[in-house]
Amino acid sequence: MGRGEYVVRRLGFALVTVWIAATINFVIFRAAPGDASSQYETCSTCSAAFREHLREELGLNRSLPEQYLLYLKGLAQGDLGESFQTRRPVWDELVDPLLNTLPMLALGMALGLGLGLLVGVVSAWRRRTVADWAPVSVSLFLSALPVQWVGLVLLLLLGGVLPTAGIADPYLRFTDPSWWDVLVDRLAHMVLPALTIGLVWCGSWALIVRSALLDSLGEDYILTARAKGLSNWAIVRRYALRNALPPIVTLICLTAGYLVAGALLVETVFSYPGIGLELYQAVRNRDYAVLQGGFLLLTAAIVLANLAADLLHFRLDPRVTA
Repeated sequence: MGRGEYVVRRLGFALVTVWIAATINFVIFRAAPGDASSQYETCSTCSAAFREHLREELGLNRSLPEQYLLYLKGLAQGDLGESFQTRRPVWDELVDPLLNTLPMLALGMALGLGLGLLVGVVSAWRRRTVADWAPVSVSLFLSALPVQWVGLVLLLLLGGVLPTAGIADPYLRFTDPSWWDVLVDRLAHMVLPALTIGLVWCGSWALIVRSALLDSLGEDYILTARAKGLSNWAIVRRYALRNALPPIVTLICLTAGYLVAGALLVETVFSYPGIGLELYQAVRNRDYAVLQGGFLLLTAAIVLANLAADLLHFRLDPRVTA
């Protein structure tokens, strides 16, 4: 099987997975008790006729097959539906929070990956020493902790030093700030949620880097490099780490998709106005259209990350066959 056929095959699997996820997404929210009109049941001034008119306006009174076909038709056209709460397109509701989440996740991924690479390389090179088991034990401990608990601990420890809520200082605009002041303020508000994500995920990255490097360091070409008199850092950088890249890159791609889902709890802890906080508010408002769109975006991110991992692994490792 050629490379082109392999790529087409993987793309087909990804599309089928997204369709299955979209179908499950549709069924779950239709099976949940209540709908957008249920929040008005306790309203003394909202009659049954009003609630029925609302269900008709939102299309909730149609049969499930008809709702499903309209749902798939909208997805094919890039239409995620309309918010039950604000009556705005779901995409308009999600795009700004998503753009807020992505830089924070990128910062968290950079912090976690930097720590994970450092711990993994040192641990593999100094295996069976204190420099090996101590950082690995700490990494395992951090990766086993709930992400929201780590966020709360950082909130208590660093709350007096760094901003703990929001994405920007609301009073900054009154001082005629420069672009640099705005950038520094945004970064300061991202540090705690990004650090939370980085600390939780650095343990997994450290373990996979250590494992991949140990496999590479046991190969014959490492002995040849040492016989040539190369320094330890040159051996790790030019030979061991380069040949250990396939599993490392695969893990990074796989966890990149789950990082978006992990932002749900982190953003709630720090009141960070990203996709996680938006979905949390949609749950409280029973805004199923926003929830459907948000969870579909999260699923698509995970599927795309898996697809990227497959293609990169196929490109980096010649031993992988289609």
